[in-house]
Amino acid sequence: MSIYIDPAVASSLRGFEMPERLGFGTVMAPVMFRAVCQDGCWSSGELVPYAPLALDPAAKVLHYAQSCFEGMKAYRTGNGGVSLFRPGRNAERMAHSAERLCMPPVPEALFMDGVRTVAAYCANLVPANSGESLYLRPFLIGTQPNLSVSASTSYEFYVIASPSAAYHAGHMRLWVEREDSRAAVGGTGDAKVGGNYAASLLSISRLKARGYDQSLWLNPGNRHTVDELSGMNFFAVMEGELHTPKLNGSILEGVTRDSLIDLARSQGYTVHERDIDIDDLLALVRSGTCSEAFACGTAAIISPISVFGDGDQQYELAQVPGPVSEHLRQALLDIQEGRADDRFGWMQPVSPVEV
Repeated sequence: MSIYIDPAVASSLRGFEMPERLGFGTVMAPVMFRAVCQDGCWSSGELVPYAPLALDPAAKVLHYAQSCFEGMKAYRTGNGGVSLFRPGRNAERMAHSAERLCMPPVPEALFMDGVRTVAAYCANLVPANSGESLYLRPFLIGTQPNLSVSASTSYEFYVIASPSAAYHAGHMRLWVEREDSRAAVGGTGDAKVGGNYAASLLSISRLKARGYDQSLWLNPGNRHTVDELSGMNFFAVMEGELHTPKLNGSILEGVTRDSLIDLARSQGYTVHERDIDIDDLLALVRSGTCSEAFACGTAAIISPISVFGDGDQQYELAQVPGPVSEHLRQALLDIQEGRADDRFGWMQPVSPVEV
């Protein structure tokens, strides 16, 4: 199906001015992609000027949280081109999230049309500084205006974009969350849905008052093994080897997590995907056996961790940032930004569209 390009797109793009300071996700590109699903049938997509959505107050998304999303990036490469990082994995994960919420998965071809079209028309908005990117946010919402507790019969798929700096610069101070849970096995923990993030906000507000940056969530079933951060996966380095929680149904399968595991193993690191007991981890931090730890995700890439807070105790990492996290971050960026050979086939070039 062909993509309709609204005639107003060109003037929207020409009238856009890139600010000097980007931040993360605060500057929105002036165009967006949209497609509609009615009774299981998808329309062809359209590229339109960025604008507020028109939703009926009774739309299912507003009452029963039928909504899922993805986070992905387009990078400026060394030759001046633009490439998407592993978009196929995002399409697969969004299909999984949609199915968990009883929503029709966005067909992969339509998903790729959306992210490629937005990246192509916004190619001039992809920042050139290393570590910066065009952050893409595909999302799917249920729009049927009906207050019965049932799946929507109509849906809208969007792709919006934001020229962005790195999500979290510098190191992170983590608070071990022993009271609340963000998601559960059998629930939506391994899906990328808004409810998981909403469930994390109370913990984040409490920890920020204590001087911390993010929650370190424990498994909701046993309350003593590490799961993830509110929006990132977790790695620890012990005696030069990488340890990360194994996927268990309450952890989101991060694309960056998966990429770092493959990248680290290809460079000779030993990687363990296992249960990590929080009390054991804190003891290893205190002894220095766990020399460094970091969070990873699409938005942040890699953010080193400096401190774990647990009750009235603090556990400080010996190396911040550590050599392993610094090496892996640079190695991944070198692939994403075209300085290193993409032997994994992760980067998908996009042909820019001049307007």
